[in-house]
Amino acid sequence: METKVELAYLYDFYGELLNEHQRRIYEDFVLNDLSLGEIAAEEGISRQGVNDMVKRCSRKLMDYEKKLHLVEKFLHIKENVGQIHELAKQFKELPDERILSDIEAISNQILEEL
Repeated sequence: METKVELAYLYDFYGELLNEHQRRIYEDFVLNDLSLGEIAAEEGISRQGVNDMVKRCSRKLMDYEKKLHLVEKFLHIKENVGQIHELAKQFKELPDERILSDIEAISNQILEEL
């Protein structure tokens, strides 16, 4: 997965656990795609300070993910739902009971993982 996308997912799931100052800087860097210099000028701190803050926040969010695995679970469920979607399209084209069985098996797997 692309680094910025991974960081965005981490922020979506765990960003509220950062303090306001950390969230603002992290959002500007990851979500708003501002440069370190732009953020530094806006916040009145050095580029190195912004860089350190982004690294600390990233490490903190990754630590939460290592413990809770919410992003991993979300991406796995998203993949399973995509499979169900494809199977439903196949079923519309050619109604087959085996496709319904596959859909049921995948949906049961999702429910077990929740």
